[in-house]
Amino acid sequence: MIKAGIVGGTGYTGVELLRLLAQHPEAEVVAITSRKEAGMKVAEMFPSLRGRVDLAFTTPEAAPLKTCDVVFFATPNGVAMRETRELLAAGVKVIDLAADFRITDIAEWSRWYGMEHACPDLVAEAVYGLPEINRDRVKGARLIANPGCYPTAVQLGFLPLIEAGAIDTSWLVADCKSGVSGAGRKAEIGALYAEATDNFRAYAVAGHRHQPEIRQGLARMAGHDVNLTFVPHLAPMIRGIHATLYGKLTRDVDLQTLFEQRYAGERFVDVLPAGGHPETRSVRASNLCRIAVHRPQGGDTVVVLSVIDNLVKGAAGQAIQNMNILFGLAENSGLSQIPLAP
Repeated sequence: MIKAGIVGGTGYTGVELLRLLAQHPEAEVVAITSRKEAGMKVAEMFPSLRGRVDLAFTTPEAAPLKTCDVVFFATPNGVAMRETRELLAAGVKVIDLAADFRITDIAEWSRWYGMEHACPDLVAEAVYGLPEINRDRVKGARLIANPGCYPTAVQLGFLPLIEAGAIDTSWLVADCKSGVSGAGRKAEIGALYAEATDNFRAYAVAGHRHQPEIRQGLARMAGHDVNLTFVPHLAPMIRGIHATLYGKLTRDVDLQTLFEQRYAGERFVDVLPAGGHPETRSVRASNLCRIAVHRPQGGDTVVVLSVIDNLVKGAAGQAIQNMNILFGLAENSGLSQIPLAP
């Protein structure tokens, strides 16, 4: 049985890790931390976990993290980088759900996240945990940088086209929408029910901190720099990301076959039949990414529709998928939940 610890267990990704790990046949959560809520039973804060999680929150100092096989950081940016080295030295594998180890250009990371990096040498070691691209590297890793939610949906949508050299990488557009849980579990005016409901708006058009992560990933696929326009929007829903992606075709290609063949062996990427339109509710609470590809009016523009649950495939589910790969388990172990409907 894999002994798992969670640092920062009171946010949405923390409770999602608990929900999924409580159903995992080969893993057990043995420690979960929160400075503010230390001493409180997890099920008191999250009644949905009554009878499934019998732990209480503890401070990071009191938690037996060094005796764990794997520790997940479900913390704000800047926390994992200060605590990871000690855990690695103790032989613990680390999966960071924040952005501390995602961007390899340290100056770029500091510019977007507004702080000096505490362990740039570990950034060079960290494996970017998008299994559909880096599965073999994940297998031997000590430290996993779990991808962000927008980056997951966008990269999986563009991947077959870029790998095949079928689109112009100097003109890529990602028009993305997210539910309010993407902002985290904190008091913020824009996420209040009266502000977000019955409303739809773009934000961070001048620049979003997920953009360098997406651009880095797409550049690795292409083997050279890419030009990406990324515009996020806040949608009046709790969970879900819908990415509408645009590119210019550089050659004639059977798009449906290209996508179906690229993802034929992937458990968590579902390519819809030709003409499909994936919905965010079709992946809700699951680790699935559902994709459809279109060529409007038979022109030279390709449109990819990519949907995920931002808290699962965009965060906790993908982290557990990476854990399964790290420990040689079936990749879908503990992740076979059917999406919720309605």
